[in-house]
Amino acid sequence: MKRGYFISFEGVDGSGKSTQIELLKDLLESRGYEVVLTREPGGTEIGEKIRDIILDPSNSGMDHMTEALLYAASRAQHVRQVIAPAVESGKVVICDRFVDSSIAYQGYGRELGKCVEDINRYAVSGYMPDMTFLMKVNLNVGSDRIKGRRRDRIEMEDKDFYSRVYEGYEMIQRDFPDRIIGIDASGEIDVIGSTITDHVQRLMEGKR
Repeated sequence: MKRGYFISFEGVDGSGKSTQIELLKDLLESRGYEVVLTREPGGTEIGEKIRDIILDPSNSGMDHMTEALLYAASRAQHVRQVIAPAVESGKVVICDRFVDSSIAYQGYGRELGKCVEDINRYAVSGYMPDMTFLMKVNLNVGSDRIKGRRRDRIEMEDKDFYSRVYEGYEMIQRDFPDRIIGIDASGEIDVIGSTITDHVQRLMEGKR
C-alpha cells in the first residue's frame, strides 16, 4: 500500500490556520483523497484531556518544563494512535500544529532551549511532516483577529512571549527550508489557498 502524506500548519493564533486547513481538506477530499484532520495538543481521547490541563487558565502556576512534557506526552499518543496508522494506510493527515509549535512556544517562548527538541525526538518516533505551512502574520494583526474570544492560558501570555515565539518560527523555517514553507497570511483567503494547493500538488507529484 502506498504511504500517505503528513501535512502540518503552524503559526501564531489568528494567522488563519483553521480556515486554510478546512479549505485544503475539502479540496483533497473532492479529488478522492481520504483525509484525517487533527490537532495538537489533542487528537486523541487522552490527548484532549492533556489539552484541557495545558490550556486551562486556572493552571497559571504550571512550570514551563511541565508544560513542555505535557505537550510531548499528548504528541506521543497522537503519533502512535492517529498519525502513524493513517499515514501508513495511505491517508492524508492534516494537523493543526505539531512539533514545531513546541520548539517555538516552549523552546523559544519559554526559553527552554534545545531540550524541547530532545524531549520530542522520542514523542514523534520518526514521524515528521512531509510539508509544513508556516502562516506568517504580524503579531498585532493576529491579536486583533482573536480579540473578543475567550483566551486560553497560552493566548493570555504577553507580547514579549509572542515576540520570542515569532522569532522561534523564523529560526525553524531557516533551519528546515526543504520542509517548511512560509505563507503570507495577510492576503486574500482564496489567494493564500491557491498558493497552498500548488505546493501540496507538487508534493504529491514528487516535486518541490
